[in-house]
Amino acid sequence: MILKLINNYKLLSFVLFTIELLIACFLKTGFVRHTLGDYLVVILMYCFVKIFIKKHSNTIAFGVLIFAFIIEFSQLFNVLDLLNIENKLIRIVLGTTFEMTDLIAYTLGILTVLIIENSKNDSY
Repeated sequence: MILKLINNYKLLSFVLFTIELLIACFLKTGFVRHTLGDYLVVILMYCFVKIFIKKHSNTIAFGVLIFAFIIEFSQLFNVLDLLNIENKLIRIVLGTTFEMTDLIAYTLGILTVLIIENSKNDSY
């Protein structure tokens, strides 16, 4: 059973990463690029972490949400500029523009994870 769950997290991570890549490569503006991508990225991070760490789902979900918030608030304070980080890939991955709507998208993504994970636990 555990192996099946691990494989599901691997598959979900791969699918979500592919979707994120497609969004980044082909969409430059709009709801999908700026909101749906942020919603999906925390789900991707959660699935990726679950491949390696077997802790309780709530703990991982909240950890991912806190991490996402830290990254977003680092954008508010221009941390990459303060650290003179000019690497384009790092700037794309970590972002450079703070948006309150990103925090909402991250929260909704983690709420989705929690609903799904807790409903799976209830069905056993």
